[in-house]
Amino acid sequence: AQGLELFDAAGVLASEAALVPVRVDTATLRLRPETTPLMLRGLVRVSNRRQADAGTHRSQSFARTLLRLEPAEQEARVLELVRIEVASTLGHTSSDAIKPRQAFTDLGFDSLTAVDLRNRLNAVMGLRLPATLVFDYPTPAALAGFIRAEVLGTHSEPTAAVGTTGTTADDPIVIIGMSCRYPGGVSGPKDLWRLLSTAGDAVTGIPSDRGWDVDGLFDPDPDRPGTSYTREGGFLHDATHFDAEFFGISPREAVAMDPQQRLLL
Repeated sequence: AQGLELFDAAGVLASEAALVPVRVDTATLRLRPETTPLMLRGLVRVSNRRQADAGTHRSQSFARTLLRLEPAEQEARVLELVRIEVASTLGHTSSDAIKPRQAFTDLGFDSLTAVDLRNRLNAVMGLRLPATLVFDYPTPAALAGFIRAEVLGTHSEPTAAVGTTGTTADDPIVIIGMSCRYPGGVSGPKDLWRLLSTAGDAVTGIPSDRGWDVDGLFDPDPDRPGTSYTREGGFLHDATHFDAEFFGISPREAVAMDPQQRLLL
C-alpha cells in the first residue's frame, strides 16, 4: 500500500527530473544531524543552536582528553583517529592500510570523499572543519597536526601547515616538471624566460603546415571576408606534430582541426 501511494505521488510530480521512492526514519536522522547526507538534510529540522551545542560539547570533551596526554601521545592519538576515519571513508577494514605520510590523492581521495571525511571528523571530534581539508593538509600526518592545533586552540593557517611539512626529507609534494608552449618558438620555461628577458618578438609569418592557402589568404582589404590583411601573427609552430592515427583522426580531419586542439593532443 505504501509503495502504491508513493507511485501515485510520483505521477503528480512527473515534472521532476528524477524521483526515488524511499522510506526515511527522520527521528534517527535527528540523532546525529551532522552525519546526515547533504541530500537528506532538508528533511531534518534541527536548530543551529542545538547542533552548535552538541559540537561544542564533543570538542571540549576531546580537548580535555588530549590535555591529559603528553605531546607525543597527543600526536599519536589524533593521528590514529584520522587514520581510522580515512580508512573507514575509503572502505578499508583497518587503519593499517593508511600510511601517515601518504598523500590523500594517492590514497584515492576526490572531492566527494574529501567532504565525507570532513563530516566524519566533525562528528567524532565536534569540530567545524573546512571542506577543503584534505587539499590544505595533503597527508594524514599533516591533517592530524592541524586538528590537534585546532582542538587545543593553537590553530595556524593552512599555508603555514603545508610549509612546515614541506621542509621534511620525505615531502610528498614535489615539482617534477614544468612545460609551456607559446608563439615565438617557446617550447619550455627556459625558452619563455629567454623570450621575456631579451624582449624578443614572438610574431612570425603565417605557417605553411596548416593546410592553408597562404598566398591566397592575404588581401590588403580588411573588410574582405575569408582573408587576412596581415602576413604575420603570433602562431604556435609545430602544432601539427602529433600522431593523428593514434587518436583515430583522418589526415584530412587533422589538417582542418583547431591548432590548439592538435597542440593539446
